[in-house]
Order: sequence, then C-alpha cells, then structure tokens
Amino acid sequence: QVQLVESGGGLVQPGGSLRLSCSVSGSIFGINVMGWHRQAPGKEREFVAAISRNGFTTIYADSVKGRFTISRVYAKDTVYLQMNILKPEDTAVYYCAAVEAGYPPTKANSYDYWGQGTQVTVSA
Repeated sequence: QVQLVESGGGLVQPGGSLRLSCSVSGSIFGINVMGWHRQAPGKEREFVAAISRNGFTTIYADSVKGRFTISRVYAKDTVYLQMNILKPEDTAVYYCAAVEAGYPPTKANSYDYWGQGTQVTVSA
C-alpha cells in the first residue's frame, strides 16, 4: 500500500502563488508516475500535471502550462506542485496520485493511489 498526504492549499489572490506538497510513504518502489489532479465544484476531476519516476519527464494540462511546475525530491519522498499566476478558475480541490502500471498518466483511472485532497481557492 501507498499513502499520499497533500498539504499547502489555501486562499490566495489572483496572480499569486502557492506550493502544494505531497508526502509519499509505504510501498513506494513500485510507483512509476506521480501526478496532480483537481476537481472544482460541479465539475469532473481533471488532470493537472505528472512526473516520471526519474523526474526527467513532465507533462502538463494546457490550462496550466507555463504557470505550474511539478517536481519530486526522492530524499524527502515528496512531490511538489508550484503554482504561479493563479487564476480564479484554478480554484479546486487538488489531489496527489500515484501510478504503478497504468497508462496514460493524463487519465484519472490510470492512477492506483490517491491522497485526500487539499483546497485551493483563488479569490480577491
């Protein structure tokens, strides 16, 4: 089993920044891809970003490309999502997730493990 715990959400003004963290524990050796997804009220969960096991490959949703950066620090078993130039439409619950063998990483049903989510609200 793998446990994922997100932190770092909160309220921020438009144009501001937040950094989300995802602490990973448990049987982590089988994890290949880590990703972030989000779900706004009344909407389906959508892919935000993903990073490969070695950290060399990253992919982003078009809506966040150029503003968000995903990274991972193996020594801390932590994955980050740096979010800059935040917009009101970024408001959502953000979920960290892990893939063992599923594909593609842009689809929520490829993921085997999920965190509990952290709320991000962008508002003046």
